[in-house]
Amino acid sequence: MAKLVPVVLCGGSGTRLWPRSRATKPKPFIPLVDDEPLFIATLKRCGDPDLFAAPVVVTGAAHLDHVEAQLAGDGGEVIVEPMAKNTAAAIALAACRMDEDDVMLVCPSDHHIADCDAFNAAAARAAQLAGEGWLVAFGITPDAPETGFGYLKQGDEIGDGAWRIERFVEKPDRERAEQFLSEGGYSWNGGLFAFRAGTFMDELAAYRPAIADCARQSVASGHTEGRRFYPGADAFARIESESVDYAVMENTSQAAMVPVSMGWSDIGNWHALHAAVASDADGNTVRGRAELVDCRNVMVDTDGPRVSVIGLTDVVVVVDGDEVLVTTREGAQKVGKLAGAVNQ
Repeated sequence: MAKLVPVVLCGGSGTRLWPRSRATKPKPFIPLVDDEPLFIATLKRCGDPDLFAAPVVVTGAAHLDHVEAQLAGDGGEVIVEPMAKNTAAAIALAACRMDEDDVMLVCPSDHHIADCDAFNAAAARAAQLAGEGWLVAFGITPDAPETGFGYLKQGDEIGDGAWRIERFVEKPDRERAEQFLSEGGYSWNGGLFAFRAGTFMDELAAYRPAIADCARQSVASGHTEGRRFYPGADAFARIESESVDYAVMENTSQAAMVPVSMGWSDIGNWHALHAAVASDADGNTVRGRAELVDCRNVMVDTDGPRVSVIGLTDVVVVVDGDEVLVTTREGAQKVGKLAGAVNQ
């Protein structure tokens, strides 16, 4: 089996994790779950030389210094997008830089996966399917009726541990999410994919020919500087911004899924981070100097000042320099709308 080429997508600012995550140093590059940034954890997770080739990182100029500092001597290539055009374009750039038979493993740079053995097993199975012409999504086994994720509906079985995707489901309301869990056969769409570079470009050309053509032109007119590759900006600017789900995965007849339970979290907000880290018997989590009295499900993250909390439940308190955030569990989804989060 050919080695998988990790394609690490590294963009965005992670505003829902403000004030710890900011535009100047966003979510992938800061320690959140443990002592190492999520970007480094992603690279290490794809570090088995028997299974993975050197990574390809797709990022923007704003994140380039962080990427190269943390990529260190891991080899691989850094594709510097002229501008953000969503995931279909980012993946197309990487695909156009590869041989058509290379198998790509598309990984967001800012997700947490607790069980790396389960991840590797799923990646190996996905690579086999990709070699047979399937476009494979990792179906994350749901453990709660989450309304913030899209879902994959399992279709016909196509082999050991793999199924067709019957349909993609938009983020549901609470009632529908609970129904999905009770019915079974539904997985979260975690944004991890595997496919041959040539298969992806063929399907992209079939359903979004303009994106495929412009991506090819952008790569053809690009240039290399060391391990950086700069696509041609004029052709890339003509690309319409669209996710890989909408552009390809929801249209192709070759969509498959490998269900996997691997302790996955997108660390999409402070509540998700609280759920991903260790808590005490009362569900409380503390990083930094803090004292909690009669609290349940409280998270405190402070980089300096001492924080004291008494008698609260389902609350997050974050102190970063001169910025302080206090939110309920329900309010965590709205942190990215704060003026401070948008402007920093």
